[in-house]
Amino acid sequence: MALDFTAIDFETANGFRGSPCSVGLSKVRNGVVVEEASWIMRPPENHDHFEYHNTRIHGIRAEDVAGAPRFGELFPEIGAFIGGDILAAHNAAFDLGVIRSGLEVSGLPGPAYEYVCTVMLARRCYSLVSNSLPYAAEEAGVPLVNHHDAAEDARACAGILVDIAQRNNANSIAELYLSLGLAIPKQQAFQPGDSLSKQTLAALAAGGGRDAQAAGRAGAGNGAGQLGRAWSNWPEEGTNPEPNPAAEPGHPLFGQTVVFTGELAIARPEAKQRAAELGARPESRVTGRTTVLVVGDGFVAGDLRNGRLTGKAKRVLELHSRGQQIEVLSEGEFLQMVGGR
Repeated sequence: MALDFTAIDFETANGFRGSPCSVGLSKVRNGVVVEEASWIMRPPENHDHFEYHNTRIHGIRAEDVAGAPRFGELFPEIGAFIGGDILAAHNAAFDLGVIRSGLEVSGLPGPAYEYVCTVMLARRCYSLVSNSLPYAAEEAGVPLVNHHDAAEDARACAGILVDIAQRNNANSIAELYLSLGLAIPKQQAFQPGDSLSKQTLAALAAGGGRDAQAAGRAGAGNGAGQLGRAWSNWPEEGTNPEPNPAAEPGHPLFGQTVVFTGELAIARPEAKQRAAELGARPESRVTGRTTVLVVGDGFVAGDLRNGRLTGKAKRVLELHSRGQQIEVLSEGEFLQMVGGR
C-alpha cells in the first residue's frame, strides 16, 4: 500500500457552497506530488453572482470567468483527474459540499468519494492555536505564499497530509486512519431527484441566490465596517443548547466545546444552535473544557500574531501556552464548517 490521494481546494463566488469559481488539485503518489491541475469556471446558472467578500478573499471576479465553462460542464474533467482516489481537503466538509451542491443545482449526478480532512488530522497531530491552512502548512514545512489560490492551497493540503502520515509512520491513508483509531469518511453517490443537501435547499429557498446576493452584500459591508471597530460589544449570549447526539462523528465540530467572542454576522444564539446541531457543546466563557473559540469582528488567523484579540482570545492563548488543546477559528472558518454564509 502507498500514500496515494488527490488533494482538492475550491474557491466560491458567493456564500453558497454550490458556486465554485476555481478549483485546484494535487495528485499524490507514494507521498510525492506527481501531477497538478487547476481551472477557473463559471458557477452554476442562477448561482453565479460574485459577492464582495468572496472576491476580496480570492481576487476572482465575474469578468474573469465570463468565457469559462460552467462547473457542471467542467466536472467530467475534474472527476477524471480525481479518478478513484481518496480526496483530501482542508475542511473537507466545505469542499465535498461544493461538489455536492454544485452538481445538485446543475441537475447532475455525483460519484461517491472517500475523503480525509486535514483540519481534523492537524487537530490530532499538531498542537497549534489555529489549524487554519497557513498555520498547518507552516507546521508541516510546506510553503504557502498565495493563500486562497486554489492550486497553492491544494498543494499545501497535500503537504500537510504527507507530513502527518510521516509523523505517524503510516505508509497509506488506511494505515494513518487505523493508527489514529478513525474510519475514513465517505460522501455517498447521488442522482438527480434524490434528497437535496441542506445547503442546496437553503439556497433554492433564497430564490436561486438572488436574495442571498443582497444579504451577502449587506454582510460584506458589515464585515468591512467591523474591521476597524473596537472590541466593545456585548452580544446576547442566549442559551447553550445540548449537542445533537445523532450528529455525524466525522464532522470537525463534533465533540468540541465551543465558545464565541466578538460580534458575529449571525446572532450568537443562532451560531450556538448551528454548532450544537453538528455535535458541539456551546458554552459562554472560556474554561478548561474549551476546545474551540470562534472569533467575530473580522478576525483572521493572522491576528493571533499581531495582538488584535478579545479578552477571551487572550485567555485562549494563555491556556494554550499551558498545554490545553484549544483552537481559534475565524467566523468565516466556522461558517464554512456549519454550511452557513
